[in-house]
Amino acid sequence: MQSDFKDLKVTRQFIDALNSMNIQEPTEIQLKGIPPALSGQDVLGIAQTGSGKTLAFLIPLVMKIKQAGDGRPQALIMAPAKELALQILDVLVALTANTNIRSICLYGGVGKTGQIEKLNEGCEIIVATPGRFLDLYSFGFIELRTVRTLVLDEADRLMEMGFLNQLKSLLEVIPVKRQNLLFSATFPDRVKYMADEFLEFPTRVEGKQKEKPVEKLDQRWMRVSNFRSKLNLLLYLFEKEAWTRVIVFCRTKDSATRVYGFLSRKDIGEVRVLHANKAQNTRINAMEDFRKGEVRVLVTTDVTSRGIDIADVSHVVNFEVPKVPEDYLHRVGRTARIKKEGMALSLADKSEEFLVKKIEKFLGEYIPVEPWPDSVEIGEELPGEKKQIARELDTYRQMEDPTFKGAFHQRKKGRKKKRR
Repeated sequence: MQSDFKDLKVTRQFIDALNSMNIQEPTEIQLKGIPPALSGQDVLGIAQTGSGKTLAFLIPLVMKIKQAGDGRPQALIMAPAKELALQILDVLVALTANTNIRSICLYGGVGKTGQIEKLNEGCEIIVATPGRFLDLYSFGFIELRTVRTLVLDEADRLMEMGFLNQLKSLLEVIPVKRQNLLFSATFPDRVKYMADEFLEFPTRVEGKQKEKPVEKLDQRWMRVSNFRSKLNLLLYLFEKEAWTRVIVFCRTKDSATRVYGFLSRKDIGEVRVLHANKAQNTRINAMEDFRKGEVRVLVTTDVTSRGIDIADVSHVVNFEVPKVPEDYLHRVGRTARIKKEGMALSLADKSEEFLVKKIEKFLGEYIPVEPWPDSVEIGEELPGEKKQIARELDTYRQMEDPTFKGAFHQRKKGRKKKRR
């Protein structure tokens, strides 16, 4: 197997750009994916998050374009979220620094005028989210006849977010003669369906452990009785440990806001919160400041769990354990990226312990449990929290065993009706 980009036939202008990005050796998915993509084949790429999938499709794409043309787009890259689309654009700009290839990014949540102006100026590559792309196309602002390559990135997320119908609409207007590249961290049935719809006899390339975190990731979890105890533990860890750049994941924007409010009042460094309800510029600025190291802690929901590549994230904390194992895989993939070390810590109440076991089964590996620090105070339960945890635990058990009735069912069944 080839060991460097020169062996992959990557030309000097792009090797120089990769060197400027401090990238000298290709990853496994790049070694496997670049040759068939360069040869013009449709490619289905399945690999762990943090394994370098973005460059696996960008390198062959820009090599085939080489230089700017007449201003009409030659390639279209679809991404599920604006943050990921902007990140792909950043990598594209760095990769094409020694060329005159032009790339633009189209996404919702902001005005259309600036994006229309850039389209009118001309470009070779469009990176877009499906909704904004089809919106601008429907008004005649995008020329598709010259597009020869279609890339679908984070395909599993595209399906989860309900973009299939929009992508099918894209198939009706994009040229039939084209190369298709589809990349995903996981390969559930819904992604297999998408691959069958979009790809023609694809070459499938994948990492050895496509549904496992990278090797240099240290995974741990801790038993925590309730929400306030989680806050106390989190503060203790930030005060005690030399954590430099940390992402704290919550399930909902309400939880994220409360965690942010608590941490921002403490003397632990700059803290920002990021979720879907935040304004677009606020989200972009928070991510950029975190990327530059000006923010120590980013509290967020799963809006940032997919595809976002930020170097040197030291820790990921699952303040609330995700209900879907694939979401866990994407969350923890924000650290230990591209051969770097990192740690993921999950804080689990009684019901979430069930989810940890489910994640272990999905990964096929044991996640060590850490003891509760004696110096950390056990917090009081929030109103109704105990019942909520019990209900969630019943729900999870019923998912595993449909005959399980649950503690609340048993109590209800045991009550006798009062006669009037």
